[in-house]
Amino acid sequence: MGSCIICGVDVDGGGRICRSHQEDVVFDFRGDSPDQLVANRFYRGVVDGYAEFGVFIDLAPGVTGLLHRSELDRRLDSLEWEPGDDVFVQVKGVRDNGNIDLSWSIRQADREFRGALVQDGETEYVPGEDDDAEADDAEAEADDAEKEADDADGDADDADGDADDSTEVTEETDDADDAEAEADDSTEVTKETDDADDVDDGTAADDTDDTTDTDEETEVTDVDYERVDVETLSDRVGETVRLEGEVVSTHQTGGPTIFELRDATGVVDAAAFVEPGVRAYPEVEVGDVIRIDGEVERRRGDIQVETEALAVLDGEDAGAVRHRLAEALVAKARPEGLQPLAGDEAVAGLGEGLLDAAEAVRRAVLESRPIVVRHPATADGYVAGAAVERAVLPLIRDEHAKSDAEYHYFTRRPSEEPVYDMDAATNDVTRMLQDRDRHDEKLPLFLLVGTGSTVESADGLDLLSVYGVEAVVVDAAVADAETREQVDTLVSPELAEVDDDLSTGALVASLASAVNDEVRPDLVHLPAVSYWDDTPDRYVDLARDAGYDRERIAELREAVALEAYYQSYQDKRELIADLLFEDGGDLAAHVSEQFREKLETEIETASANVVTESVDGVEFALLDTDEYTHRFDFPPTPLLLDDLHRRHANGSPFATVGIGTDELYVRSSAPLSVREVAARADELAPTADVSTAGLREGKIGFLSGERDAVEDAVVAAIAEQF
Repeated sequence: MGSCIICGVDVDGGGRICRSHQEDVVFDFRGDSPDQLVANRFYRGVVDGYAEFGVFIDLAPGVTGLLHRSELDRRLDSLEWEPGDDVFVQVKGVRDNGNIDLSWSIRQADREFRGALVQDGETEYVPGEDDDAEADDAEAEADDAEKEADDADGDADDADGDADDSTEVTEETDDADDAEAEADDSTEVTKETDDADDVDDGTAADDTDDTTDTDEETEVTDVDYERVDVETLSDRVGETVRLEGEVVSTHQTGGPTIFELRDATGVVDAAAFVEPGVRAYPEVEVGDVIRIDGEVERRRGDIQVETEALAVLDGEDAGAVRHRLAEALVAKARPEGLQPLAGDEAVAGLGEGLLDAAEAVRRAVLESRPIVVRHPATADGYVAGAAVERAVLPLIRDEHAKSDAEYHYFTRRPSEEPVYDMDAATNDVTRMLQDRDRHDEKLPLFLLVGTGSTVESADGLDLLSVYGVEAVVVDAAVADAETREQVDTLVSPELAEVDDDLSTGALVASLASAVNDEVRPDLVHLPAVSYWDDTPDRYVDLARDAGYDRERIAELREAVALEAYYQSYQDKRELIADLLFEDGGDLAAHVSEQFREKLETEIETASANVVTESVDGVEFALLDTDEYTHRFDFPPTPLLLDDLHRRHANGSPFATVGIGTDELYVRSSAPLSVREVAARADELAPTADVSTAGLREGKIGFLSGERDAVEDAVVAAIAEQF
């Protein structure tokens, strides 16, 4: 029975990794059959070549799998892998025909796994163990061969003749007498030494033990190396330095233990080695203040410190380090001030709240806490999320020495639903706890933009609060006062009594400029992109001055809206960045053309099937979205109804209602409280369980069996409000 290299528990069958830590290590596969691979494990592979649909990866000679492009977190043509490159992938499964399905691994370095193992068929062992055993066997075989050769030589010597036997016996007798005399001398010396020890009464031995203990406790103070800051390490490659800071995370590789250390200026990896796969300094925990002496090296382009000595600090020494960290945090986290894009007075009215939100984001970066951004899968939501992403990623790169830190410390997760419901919260909490338990990551900051501000998100926010994570909500439209008690920071025009038609993209673009003023020139066109119509002149002028005319802004908006719909649960980081920040015109124009073709086709079908009616002087356009829309293709129902409403609305009171199996959407030419409409409809159709499902999108839910009654009740409720 073997023991787990991560937690030490016994493993049946002689394995070296327990079931709960299967995904924490990377395997070097040395088998000869795909059937020997284990699903969900991570393996080291070699790029074999590209195809239109993905990348072929060799896991071993004759064992090749396909990493399909749908499994990538980026575009296939943006991969920088070359044939022959070492990469890391996850085995999803092996099909009956032997085909191996692979999945993308965000971890692309040994140090990012907690351990490494060799899988030779069904046998597992720590790298080096089997190699050492083979070396020992080879050495033993060589010794045996040499012994046999010596024996053969001895036999030959015996056969040379007996003429010299008497002489040899005489010489051997003389040698024996000399050896006996030397033994007697040795005995006398030993006795004299023992007598001296008796006289000293053991004092010398005690002094030796004390010296050894002292050396172990103060090993990092034996040599007085210069204490330096993390931000200076790139200029000190090859030097031995001293660092003091807080342990941000630890993880065990197949070789060294990696401690991620943060000081007042940045974060760096420190590698400590005992033996392959064995935890160095097991007493060190995340949050401890430590002192490290080590040599600065550059590995694969990243700065790393090879630890020579490490000590956990306490008392005044630890207090001094924590004081430096706290001072640096306060000085760097709070922005100097807010300068709203286009001088927007409405945004300025929310200044204190936006500065609080910006400080929370900057503090999370400085504390090495991951940031999770949630936003609706709409054009406005994507603009808002991309603005924050544009501001935060450079800060993470500046703070962390690892080149891939931005993929560990920033995640943008679009939400298909207009509220932060239990589905989204459960997903977030599950990932959060896995990252904490598997990789010793700190709990993240959750930044919710354009979602999470209403009572419909209460259950999801409550789940986050159970774990004490920090939540910041920034919403440009609807917010409920009750939400303020459920999140740490809430920014909303309604709570601040700011009366203006802001988009979330416009509000968050100014927030992003406060987070990182250096990217401000990249953000100036985003507010105009976030509006579908009635874009404020101040933002139109700001975009035009930056080289974005109305046509160009429309192309960007439509292209983002189309890409937001497809693979809506993925952030599409590189693609969205190409559209909003890097595109020279061809990509957005191409995608925008697809948007218009698809929308026009759907509008043509929907318009032909709209039912119009007048109730108490209010004109209604009613559309059965189940029967007369492509429900599982672009455009999504909310976007279709927005465009349909704009085309049919006139000067008189007008409302558009799209009704499906168990949900409907309302659009109105005059201010309308969707929550009041839902409450009144629930009174008129008491058995339908009518309720608000999303204020931002004008969404109302109900029981499908009462659909006809709900349609009549909603129409009546809207007419009453007009």
